[in-house]
Amino acid sequence: MRSSLLRAAHAPTELGMKIAFVTPRYGEEVMGGAEGAARSLAEHLVADLGHEVEIYTTCAIDHLTWADVLSPGVSQLHGVTVRRFTSAAGRDPKFSDLDARIRVAPSSRSIEDSVAWVAANGPVSESLVEALGDCDADVVAFYPYLFYMSVHGITRVRQPAVLHPAAHDEPSLYLPIFQRVFDSADAICFHTEAERSLVEPVLHTAATDQIVLGLGTGQASGSGRDGAAILGIAGRPYLVSVGRVDEQKGSTMLYEYFVEYKKRHPGPLALALVGPVSRPLPEHPDVVAAGIVNEADKWDIVAGAEVAISPSAMESFSLVVLEAWVARRAVMVNAVCGPTMEHIKASGGGLSFEGYLSFEVTLERLLGDAALREHMGEQGARYVASRYDWPVLIRRYEAFLESVVARGRRSEVKR
Repeated sequence: MRSSLLRAAHAPTELGMKIAFVTPRYGEEVMGGAEGAARSLAEHLVADLGHEVEIYTTCAIDHLTWADVLSPGVSQLHGVTVRRFTSAAGRDPKFSDLDARIRVAPSSRSIEDSVAWVAANGPVSESLVEALGDCDADVVAFYPYLFYMSVHGITRVRQPAVLHPAAHDEPSLYLPIFQRVFDSADAICFHTEAERSLVEPVLHTAATDQIVLGLGTGQASGSGRDGAAILGIAGRPYLVSVGRVDEQKGSTMLYEYFVEYKKRHPGPLALALVGPVSRPLPEHPDVVAAGIVNEADKWDIVAGAEVAISPSAMESFSLVVLEAWVARRAVMVNAVCGPTMEHIKASGGGLSFEGYLSFEVTLERLLGDAALREHMGEQGARYVASRYDWPVLIRRYEAFLESVVARGRRSEVKR
């Protein structure tokens, strides 16, 4: 086993770093989200820069139950070492009731209440946290902030710890336990300025080393198939929304808005929802719930859409918005979501909506002006290329990690 102290005595750019990521779930079965972001960073650190990366995660895939479904142990995935640990508990069946009580006044809750909420949220993997004590990486990155392994693991590691919050404006952010978590981080990596602006006044992070990084995007990898044909609606124009299909991500709202829009504007327009379905929506002749599709089909579906829509109010970055721009599609985003609004304002690649009437007017404007849609798609593509091209972004992340390693673990005082 190599010594992290020995490696720290050398320049990381000469010997390469060993980087560990801690995340509640990991794998090709996980689409998007913080865990998908962690996998993208891990794989590019290995493939593009030659660093050694390992993952500490559970055997869970389903974010609603956190049940163990994969086998524990060590495996390899695209050059990354994956260490899976079983969980003592997934999500507590009583979590919803506890969460409802906590949401009323989260900042006034005790540390004990906060710890109980984290445990009930799941997954609880004591073996994973214990294993972090023997981790020999140069730096350990926790992604995202609100799960058991981040809350209890960030104080366990001896190495410098980087926290990727992936924070939304959600009640859990205000629970007292998370001040300790953020205080224990040696550095923080935010997705957007909007996320940083949200977190700083709540958790007082201004004095902690930090970077606003975002996520990289690759090239469109479609096969050139007709998106409508893939969806089973050949010949029809359609809108697309990529991401988890559940109420928390705005899918229910989008479904209701679209159904109302079709009542007011009959015609062939359809809506395609692409992603894992957490809560099935009522069947409708103009709505296609495609579920999880392969990468090539996803890109072909996005490329064939009239407009891509991100209805979620709770995003810390939204890679799917950037991927729509890679495909040169104009986008619509929820005006309540700070990070996606940040992308819109900086790029000129789309428009926002707030409430049904705004949705209707905005969609009508885009559908009625093909030149505007094309212009916004091009604006978005330029924005992505200038800020989120993987070769540039992963080098920025590497330099940030190197600086964190060089500074070492902070004083125990705040822990």
